[in-house]
Amino acid sequence: MGSGATGAGRGARPTVTRRREVSDASARSLLTTVLGEFVLPQGEPVWTQTIVDVLGRFDIEEKSARQALARVAAEGWLSSERVGRRVRWALTPPGRRLLVEGAERIYGFGSGNQQWDGRWLVVMVSVPETKRELRHRLRTRLSWAGFGSPEPGVWVSPHVGAEVEAKSILEDLALTSEVMSFIATYGALGDVQRMVAAAWDLQEVADRYEGFIDQFSGLDTRTPEAALRAQTRLVHEWRRFPFLDPQLPGELLPSKWSGSRATQLFNDNHSAWKEPAQQGWRELLAQQP
Repeated sequence: MGSGATGAGRGARPTVTRRREVSDASARSLLTTVLGEFVLPQGEPVWTQTIVDVLGRFDIEEKSARQALARVAAEGWLSSERVGRRVRWALTPPGRRLLVEGAERIYGFGSGNQQWDGRWLVVMVSVPETKRELRHRLRTRLSWAGFGSPEPGVWVSPHVGAEVEAKSILEDLALTSEVMSFIATYGALGDVQRMVAAAWDLQEVADRYEGFIDQFSGLDTRTPEAALRAQTRLVHEWRRFPFLDPQLPGELLPSKWSGSRATQLFNDNHSAWKEPAQQGWRELLAQQP
């Protein structure tokens, strides 16, 4: 297959950012979901019109769908081949690898299921009040990495392995000379639940899970078309949670944590809808001349 102007080198890695992962629904993010859920497992090139048609089911206009294809191809996810007046798209090897990694993260994610040995990673970093933009970037990136801040300048995580990502963030922001880190257990003074409440807004995360449960409970998916729509939206919405939920161990979460129920609902629905959704995709492909 020719790579075309939008092709990517085999050694390149597609561009992806966490900001895009948690952005509002868009043509580009819906396209990413479709690529991972349907194009990846089928392993075959897909016509432009097929992408336009499936995104149109989510009120994405044709112009926006075509622009999304061009952007994703420019980022190295897709290569193009012209056949007469039409264009078809195939995943590049780097794009395929990235989607496989994303699928593993999405399908393997489960809130409240993490095993924990009781140890905390504590990162202390000092940024002057006058450097507000730097403080904002630090807060944003550490929050995306799952850290919480119970006190100014103090960041904590129950995942001690997150130190690798914290180090990368601090190096990017040129803050390694202003930081200290510790791995420790919580002592006899103070209340760990109060610290957790100060570090993370778990109520906001719980509300998002409740909304997910309301949205995907009791849907009518008796036709392949309905299953395709439901499965696409299900995965698209679930993709956000690994970046919204700090994935705390169960003993640190509120009782009756809605994330556990949402995880079960996602797994049950995704399994039940998978084959009819794939059938809906095959029917969509068959409609193309």
